[in-house]
Amino acid sequence: MTVKLLESLPPTETLEMENGLKLVPRLKLNFTVYHSSPSVSKSLDEWKLKRALIDFLKTSLSVPVIVPEEDLVIKRIKELKTRKREDPLARGTLFVRDLGFLKTVNKRYEEEEEEEVTALEKKFLDWRRVLVEKLDGIELNLEGFKFKLTVVIPESDNFEEMKKAWEEFYAFGNRGYSRSGSQGPDTITLRGAPSRWFAEPRVSSKPSMLVTHTIFSTFGKIRNLNIAVDDDFGKDGNEDGEDIISGLHCKITVQFEKHRDFYNALKVLSGRSLQKQGSRLWADYEVTWEKDGFTLYSRSQTQVNGSRMQEMAAGKFKNEALRRQRYSGSIPDDSQRKRFKE
Repeated sequence: MTVKLLESLPPTETLEMENGLKLVPRLKLNFTVYHSSPSVSKSLDEWKLKRALIDFLKTSLSVPVIVPEEDLVIKRIKELKTRKREDPLARGTLFVRDLGFLKTVNKRYEEEEEEEVTALEKKFLDWRRVLVEKLDGIELNLEGFKFKLTVVIPESDNFEEMKKAWEEFYAFGNRGYSRSGSQGPDTITLRGAPSRWFAEPRVSSKPSMLVTHTIFSTFGKIRNLNIAVDDDFGKDGNEDGEDIISGLHCKITVQFEKHRDFYNALKVLSGRSLQKQGSRLWADYEVTWEKDGFTLYSRSQTQVNGSRMQEMAAGKFKNEALRRQRYSGSIPDDSQRKRFKE
């Protein structure tokens, strides 16, 4: 993948990657539910709230937004004895995956690809801003009781805000340089990646350094790479996480050699979901940039990862046959299918 292609990728387009993976555009919004009147106490019916919000999106906007039920998740906050009436009742996540209506741009932009991409980006950002403004603070009437929603764009889905944050960090908070000596960030961390999608097929269900390096090389040359189990992904203060299988998700930290490649990677990964060829599942990961770069990991870990990447770059796996024989008894890649927890 050339830098030019990445820089010209509109926020409404899908990016094909290695290992049968693709990055599919979508909008993600987080919301919190409150009683409109703190003096009135009424239990929340999540199903009725979901139907009311879906109907609002479909009928109350200038451009109708169609959201399937599975793309609207509502989790009631545990009833705590110390909870006050003005405290939130539930939190939720809304995904808008059909962005095809945004792809049409004015004909005057079609002469130049760069201008067309700029027009699509502006159209997407304007539509997102208006949608958040319409949803933030709305009141939904459920059988005579009103519930209020506050809506925000998650940090990992707001590339513009992340860019502003690192520019301020390097300009004021870090005296213009990082611990690694660079003049800008070069490291991203992606949480909630399905481990099996980054594993070597028919070899292991654990994420592979080789496969992961190949996938993220789509964005440019990699200096360091780290993979760790991410059992905490999907947990919050209201869940015990007992239904989350250990090793289901992994956390991937990538340090790029160039800031430009970091920039393109973060911009493309932000506002998209992973999908695997042949799978109906979505992996709604979270991505962010690292203030301290790759230095937060131990030196020994960095050296191990570096040596493995050199081996991968050379493509020399002399013991491939032995490795396949060793893992011949491992679980097939298509068994024990689980839905990735969001």
